[in-house]
Amino acid sequence: MKDPHWVDARGLILLHAESLAEHGGLWGLRDEAALESSLARARHLRNYRKDADIAALAAAYGWGLIRNHPFNDGNKRVGFLAIGLFLSLNGFRLEVDQIESVQIIRRLAENQIGEKALAEWIRRHLVREK
Repeated sequence: MKDPHWVDARGLILLHAESLAEHGGLWGLRDEAALESSLARARHLRNYRKDADIAALAAAYGWGLIRNHPFNDGNKRVGFLAIGLFLSLNGFRLEVDQIESVQIIRRLAENQIGEKALAEWIRRHLVREK
């Protein structure tokens, strides 16, 4: 796999703000270092595991944002949005219904599954854009 297009903090902050405007929630970044750490997870994974596929990299974004809680509110939403954004930037999308998406993200947030299980779930629902 060639080097992927990465999610950047400014774009994700704007996406988070749009999500809060639409669905409500407490505005603001709680911990800038947690955001930077969350966004660095996928790049670190790529640097140390050259065989990491697009699903593993997307899962690294989701896991980091959901578990590190960089925002005051909406961390589960922004984690899922980051997965979708990263996949879209790289020519993929998830084909999955909303209920299943909510369930998998909630299970991740409640520490019932880990990053590897999230990556496996992404792989099962991954579709290449045409």
